[in-house]
Amino acid sequence: MIRKMISRTVILFAILFFASDLNAQSKENKPLKFDLNEDGSHYVKASFTAQIWARYNQSNPGTTIFDYKKDQTFDIGIRRARIVLDGMVSDKVYFFTQFGINNFTSTSARKSPLFFHDVSADYHITKRSLHIGGGLTGWTGIARFSSPSIGTIMGYDAPLFLQGTNDATDQFLRKLSIYAKGKIGKLDYRVIVSNPMSVQNSGGVVDNISVNSNFSWMPPSLQYGGYFMYQFLDEESNLNPYLVGTYLGKKKVFNVGAGFQYQANAMWRVSNTPQQDTISEDMLHFAADVFYDRPVGSKGAALSFYATYVNYGFGKGYLRNVGVMNPANGVATGTNTLNGSGNGVPMIGTGSVIQGQLGYLLPTTALGENNGQLMPYIMVMSANYDRLNESMLLFDAGVNWFISGHKTKLSLNWQNRPVFSARNLQVAEHKSMVVLQLQVGI
Repeated sequence: MIRKMISRTVILFAILFFASDLNAQSKENKPLKFDLNEDGSHYVKASFTAQIWARYNQSNPGTTIFDYKKDQTFDIGIRRARIVLDGMVSDKVYFFTQFGINNFTSTSARKSPLFFHDVSADYHITKRSLHIGGGLTGWTGIARFSSPSIGTIMGYDAPLFLQGTNDATDQFLRKLSIYAKGKIGKLDYRVIVSNPMSVQNSGGVVDNISVNSNFSWMPPSLQYGGYFMYQFLDEESNLNPYLVGTYLGKKKVFNVGAGFQYQANAMWRVSNTPQQDTISEDMLHFAADVFYDRPVGSKGAALSFYATYVNYGFGKGYLRNVGVMNPANGVATGTNTLNGSGNGVPMIGTGSVIQGQLGYLLPTTALGENNGQLMPYIMVMSANYDRLNESMLLFDAGVNWFISGHKTKLSLNWQNRPVFSARNLQVAEHKSMVVLQLQVGI
């Protein structure tokens, strides 16, 4: 055990040493941009972001990897690798594409296929108040970080519980949609009509019909959603759907938002009677949130705060485990755990959630000139799901080292998660996970 821990520590410090050797930039790099006209108002630009994880995880009970039991794991993986190509091709037409992979680990299929996350275009009927568009897109409700800007996340990862239909009836939160968005005074809005993707192609996240509600296999009805936020201080861009996690003191932002999502007969279950009648249920979610991000003092410090309340209506007894880039792929027969394998935890379900995250960017003087900045943070999620007999409390604490802003960032995060008994649906024990993430982008 001691030898294993020493070897893991050596690897982590090797990655840390590599990151420390990256030169901090005192000036912002220019974007990869190609102007299509003389004044640069028509353009095409490109960007790239990669997030590489080194991780130690205490496995959920009964965890197996290809039928071999693993009480703990250490793995290295690619959480995300993305290429974005977007631009204004005329005075009124903007396009956005995103290409890449997610969650590539040692247990993934070789040569995992790259795929389009986004392919969308919108027409600006007016310059500010009304843009209409469509495609495979991240324009969605129900809250700010239902569409997170992955390259500017404050913590080591986004609050994934806000992506309630992720890979069940969408593709990593992206939906085939038409949308309207814009700004009316201080109000920023988005409204969306989506064609949900077939549950049968969901990749195994949707179970067969049972007494607990799950996504229906019947042809889906249209899904409607929206998110509205009032921007009290600085205005944020809404050119693309993805909202910034933290501005690192570059803006003064205070927003209050609310959103919804509705789909008729999206869920189904069987009645708990001898007849086992099929019951269809609507999916209806509401959320409200607040985002506050601003510089503090004159030496580069900044404060970032986010809090949200979500009421999820997936139907009676719906519950879904999420294991982020799960290092395992099985559970031994007869195991008394509700969480599933690896690092799974009951993340999404019918009921209510409160989540908050707070970070403080230390002044530039803390590490000295051209050595970047540190940002300690905490994230706490408390969920009261109908199917559980106890609250689900998920706790994260970590620190970011912004070597060159968000373009070169090292994050160290510790997570404590509850493990629920499958018998009494109460917390039986807690497990931990430590992630070191290197983010590099242009």
